[in-house]
Amino acid sequence: MPRLVSALQLSVSTVVVSSLLSSCGLTPPGPPMKAEHVLYEWYDDGGPGEVKMRIDLDSQRATYTRGGRDIGWSYVATGKEGHGTPSGTYRITEKIEDKYSNRYGWIEDEFGNVTNGDAKPSTKVPEGQKYVPAPMPYWQRLTSYGIGMHAGVIPKPGETASHGCIRLPKEFAPILFSATKEGTPVTIVH
Repeated sequence: MPRLVSALQLSVSTVVVSSLLSSCGLTPPGPPMKAEHVLYEWYDDGGPGEVKMRIDLDSQRATYTRGGRDIGWSYVATGKEGHGTPSGTYRITEKIEDKYSNRYGWIEDEFGNVTNGDAKPSTKVPEGQKYVPAPMPYWQRLTSYGIGMHAGVIPKPGETASHGCIRLPKEFAPILFSATKEGTPVTIVH
């Protein structure tokens, strides 16, 4: 004959289990961490075929193929208003791993604090401060007038941010740099 469990026995059991769990040092989880954007995915096996890329200015995303197979994608940050990135079909004409801009940079004081974050070489530099050209690591030139791809900050994935170049996620730029060569085709579309 089945035994009925009394309410008192259930209450005692609940207290015992609760005490045991609390003595294990279990603490409730804190608030969830803020989700960060995945800025790129790369799954190239280095197989046969030419690497090609397509940059979509509207979505601020690039897709990469090798021999017609998808090998990855990334967010990019292209030219903000007044500094548009031109659409068209290009080929990489120059690759420099450690390049600095000859057009843009910032001014910093003697302590390294940025006093003007959007300066040009022609900007008047206050006494005791200096002009610093913007680093453009993993530079891959597309035009004769200074448009190219390089590592940079993607402040808000899906939004423009540059002076016309195509910024690539910092962790991804060296990966892409090693997969391309001079002559690699790049198509930029709206």
